[in-house]
Amino acid sequence: MKVSQAPNGGLIKEWTEGVPVEDSAREQLMNAASLPFVHKHIAVMPDVHWGMGATVGSVIPTVGAIVPAAVGVDIGCGMMAVRTTLRADDLPDNLHAIRTEIERAVPKGFDSNQRSNHVKGSWSIIPHGIMSAWRQLEARYDKIVAKYPKLNSKGPASQLGTMGGGNHFIEICLDTEDRVWVMLHSGSRGVGNRIGTFFIEKAKEEMRKYHILKNLPDENLAYLVEHTEIFDDYVEAMEWAQEYAQLNREQMMLRVLEALRKHVPSFQMEKHAINCHHNYVSREHHFGKNVLLTRKGAVSARQGELGIIPGSMGAKSFIVSGKGNPESFHSCSHGAGRAMSRNKAKATFTLEQHKEAMGDIEARADKDVIDETPAAYKSIDAVMAAQSDLVDIVHTLRQIVVVKG
Repeated sequence: MKVSQAPNGGLIKEWTEGVPVEDSAREQLMNAASLPFVHKHIAVMPDVHWGMGATVGSVIPTVGAIVPAAVGVDIGCGMMAVRTTLRADDLPDNLHAIRTEIERAVPKGFDSNQRSNHVKGSWSIIPHGIMSAWRQLEARYDKIVAKYPKLNSKGPASQLGTMGGGNHFIEICLDTEDRVWVMLHSGSRGVGNRIGTFFIEKAKEEMRKYHILKNLPDENLAYLVEHTEIFDDYVEAMEWAQEYAQLNREQMMLRVLEALRKHVPSFQMEKHAINCHHNYVSREHHFGKNVLLTRKGAVSARQGELGIIPGSMGAKSFIVSGKGNPESFHSCSHGAGRAMSRNKAKATFTLEQHKEAMGDIEARADKDVIDETPAAYKSIDAVMAAQSDLVDIVHTLRQIVVVKG
C-alpha cells in the first residue's frame, strides 16, 4: 500500500503496485482527497483510471455531504454470477447458436423491451417475485417523479432486464474444473443516468448559490450537504436506482438462463447468485464514524464476502472472497480498469488485432466492439497481484461466450 498526501493534507492510500496510473487520474485523486468532509483518507483500487469528477476505482468516505458525480450516472452498476450444474462437455461444440439465443433474449445497446426487433412476447416474462419487487419500486419512482418531473424516464419497466452498451456484457464462462458459470454486467440503465445527471447539476447549483463552486478544484466535485431537502431527495433517488439496477440484473440472469436451457435443457443453478454493485453509496461505519461510503468502480470486500472481479472481454475473471481490510474500507477493485480511452482504443487497434486477441471465444467481431478489445484494459493479473491483501481468489473463470452491448 502506498500513502500520499494532497496539498491540504488529505490522505490517499492506494493499492497500485505494478499497475500504471495516468497523471489525469492522480490529479483527480488529489482533488478528491482535498475535500474537507472526507473521513480519514480515500482508498484507491488497482484498476483506477480517470472518471468524471472522481476516478473510477476509488473509495471515498464522507461525513455530512455527498458528491453526486463521484457516484456517477450509472448508479448501481455491478455484476451478477451464478454457477450451474453444467460442465464443459455438456455444451455443444459450436457455441454460436447459444450466443445468438442470448442476444435475442436480452435487449442490448439502446434497445428496450418494447423497441427490440425480436418477438415482443418473450420480454413480458417477469416471474411473480420480480414483478412484486418491481411494483414496489414503481410506486416509489412515481413519488420521485411527482416532485421532479424532469426525472421522468420513458419507463424503467421497459428497460428492466436489458443490458445497455459500453462495457456491459453477458458471458458464459468455465472455471478451472470446467464447470459452467453465467456472468453479467449492467446497471440502472437510462433512468439511473437521468437521476445522476440531474442531481450532478443540482449540486452545482447549490455550490453556485453559496459561492463555493469556483473554489472547488473541479466543478464536478460539487456536493450536497446532509440534512437539506435536496440531499435527502438525491439519496432517495440514488438508493432507488441501486435497487432497480440489482433487480435489472436478476431479470437479465433469468432471461440468459432461459436462453441457455433452449440448447441445454437439463441444468440447475448450483450456487446462490452473487449480485454486487460497484458504483454506489452505502451507509457504513469506519474508523469510529458513520460515513457515506462512495464506491466508484469498487466492490465491497468484507471478511468472507463474495465478489466478482472481471477482466476484459478476452481475459480471465475472478470470484473472490473479501479479507475485510479496514484500510481499503473493506473494498477491492471492480475489474481490470481501462488502460486507454475508448477513442484511443478505436484509433489504435485494428479489427484483425481484436479478432486475434479474442482467440476462439464465441463473440461478435466488428468495429463497434474494438473500444472494448482486451488490450484497451490493464492486465488483470497485475491488478489481482496488487490487491492480494484485499481479497482471496475463490474461482478463476475464462470466457467461452461473450455478448456485448
